[in-house]
Amino acid sequence: MPLLIRNGNVVTADQRATTDIYCEDGVISRIGRGLDAPPGTEVIDATGKYVFPGFIDPHVHIHLPFMGTEAKDTYETASKAALVGGTTSLIEMCCPSRKDDALAGFELWMGKAAGKSACDYTFHMGVTKFDAATAAQLREIVRRGISSFKIFLAYKGAFGIDDAELYQTLKLAKELGVIVTAHCENETLIAERQRELLAAGRRDPGGHHDSRPPLVEAEGVHHLMTFAELTGAATYIVHLSCKEALDQALAARRRGVRVGIETLIQYLVLDKTYAERPDFEGAKYVMSPPLRDVSNQAVLWNGLQSRLIDTVATDHAPFDFKTQKPMGRDDFTKIPNGIPSLEERISLLYTYGVKAGKIDLHTMVDAASTRVAKLFGLFPRKGAIQPGADADLVVFDPDYRGVITAKNQSMNVDYSAFEGWKVEGRPSVVTVRGEVAARDGKFTGTIGRGRFLERAPGHF
Repeated sequence: MPLLIRNGNVVTADQRATTDIYCEDGVISRIGRGLDAPPGTEVIDATGKYVFPGFIDPHVHIHLPFMGTEAKDTYETASKAALVGGTTSLIEMCCPSRKDDALAGFELWMGKAAGKSACDYTFHMGVTKFDAATAAQLREIVRRGISSFKIFLAYKGAFGIDDAELYQTLKLAKELGVIVTAHCENETLIAERQRELLAAGRRDPGGHHDSRPPLVEAEGVHHLMTFAELTGAATYIVHLSCKEALDQALAARRRGVRVGIETLIQYLVLDKTYAERPDFEGAKYVMSPPLRDVSNQAVLWNGLQSRLIDTVATDHAPFDFKTQKPMGRDDFTKIPNGIPSLEERISLLYTYGVKAGKIDLHTMVDAASTRVAKLFGLFPRKGAIQPGADADLVVFDPDYRGVITAKNQSMNVDYSAFEGWKVEGRPSVVTVRGEVAARDGKFTGTIGRGRFLERAPGHF
């Protein structure tokens, strides 16, 4: 069915106008004032509302065996949550363990999504080892439409790679034109500090931060930047949390290193005191890198507004508070890491960023949609409002007022890290390739309609 969105305040990464958008066959076909609606067209009146390109989350975990358990979401629950929150495309981290082959891992993750997602999706391919078979398997995965890798400089023995593997991965990525996304922390420093803290009797969730302070993250960034500079590979730092790490990334960028920078909505609005809450409540807020001192929030907001920081993601990783987080009740190193945030990212970014005067609307669209699409080979199919682009659109009601609560969320997890938080504005209509998939906080789409997004390398 054709779709006409009328009288919306259309906002992109660099333009703004009140206009109509006509969509047919899944794409935007016409933009202009006073467009006609042929018989059979669904018409949405967006008067008084913003219209944004569909948002893209560049960093989520849906299928995730991790720390002796598994993340709670499936593609059905996660894609519903994404769409309710205005996110129309997901980039999931495909993370096989070191004992698994890359190609088998890729096929496993694909099988978890195919026919089950209501929104479009693609993957960053995790490189968790580099042995004699790895290069050929990664070449095949790139041939199948993946143009980004994921590496861990942490989680030794699980996902983490050594320096020889890091070098080989970056060399192959440079040859193939693939961008390498990276978790940057120094695994040796983390292991030593964890051992010391536990020996000293420190076992509460707050100890997680002290085992991996800002300098540990900054060293990880510096380490990656050294290898990237030597190989010429394009890199992207995921979940950057603090000034020290940002300084290292920007210094490398000034030297000519190709590096994108991602922060998370959690780092922008939460701080380390949440993970220090008593009676194990802090376990809800354990993630890696950890939440930081509140002073880092201004640094990150300023980095976003100046567009030195490229993107805002979630690192969505849902683990139940009642049944999974307690695995680390007596040892903070065993608390499953993750703060689920897929559903709230855009409303939080708007409320505590745009409405608070920390970023403007164009920056929000760029960081949560357009820049993601450009970095990862999806633009202008995604992240754009222009003829020929996919009709992924978010009609956003700035007059909505509400409160976040786990009781009303679509994510399959038993708590919200933002329980009781007030939000101003939310998506009122969300479309995926021209089909209305969410209305006013309720999923209305089609499970299984989501498509795998093939991407070509060489875009960064």
